[in-house]
Amino acid sequence: MKKILGIIVLGLLLSNASFAESYKIGQKIEDQIIFSKKNKIDIPKGEWTIIDQYNWHGFGLLARETVLAKIKNNEFLEAISVGEFQLAGVAVGYIEPALHEIMFKNKYDGCYKRPEYYLIKFYVKGSTHNCFTVRHYDPQKEIYNPDDPELRGQNSKIIKWIEDNSIILPKIVLSSEHSYFSRIVGGNWYHFSHIINPKILDSPPIKFYTEQDSEYHKYNIENFPDHKKIMKKWISISAEKHKIFEKNVFTHDRHKLDLTNYYSEKVKPELEISDKSLNQIKQLNDLYKDGVLTKEEFDKAKSKILN
Repeated sequence: MKKILGIIVLGLLLSNASFAESYKIGQKIEDQIIFSKKNKIDIPKGEWTIIDQYNWHGFGLLARETVLAKIKNNEFLEAISVGEFQLAGVAVGYIEPALHEIMFKNKYDGCYKRPEYYLIKFYVKGSTHNCFTVRHYDPQKEIYNPDDPELRGQNSKIIKWIEDNSIILPKIVLSSEHSYFSRIVGGNWYHFSHIINPKILDSPPIKFYTEQDSEYHKYNIENFPDHKKIMKKWISISAEKHKIFEKNVFTHDRHKLDLTNYYSEKVKPELEISDKSLNQIKQLNDLYKDGVLTKEEFDKAKSKILN
């Protein structure tokens, strides 16, 4: 997101671009990221901390991205990044080739098969793309010394937040990336990523810390069946998340990905329970405590909500 913004800004020489901070680094939020009155994005339950964000507009372009993290006892548990880049009708001849270059021809990352990607599914036709990837990586390397030299130095706010707060990073994280752009549904580019510490899915211990040697690498994982179970669970969660992502960004029906083979009805981790469901369970619990419901009735109603 930041890379393509930088390319376009430099290319168009927008020296008088204006910046506006809508969140502050270190700010705590829950439930939603609010970009505007019309653009409110739900986030998993719990308290999240803003660790990086920008809100840029100028010469008809508008870009927003917010990065949040969930921490417990100074240990990193999860992070999400939500971005919107409004490109409709602006410098089409320049922007669309730049976006295609970043997504499909970047030699360091992109929407194409790479050895470190465990799963990738995408639709591409003309300037339209819908991309879904699942992978693992070493967060220390990704944050402090990414392979792409153009991205080095762009994580300065995140690094400062990590060091100021003595954040403990896991040796390996699991991630999913979700990206969609199409002129026929408004011409905006949307991006969402979700990164987790594998321990929140009860991962077995991780002994190999480099990206290439990790138990979660697709070329190694057959030797680690317990880690493979965690990866399958993460893929199921991420596939369901992509389905929600497609709905939220109004993905055209013919652009949608068929991920039905990756869904699992049995995977309902705590991080996927909606606030509405939690409120319903709380109300049931109050009725149970007041003696209105029996334990059997409470368990049956709770199971119905969760499933």
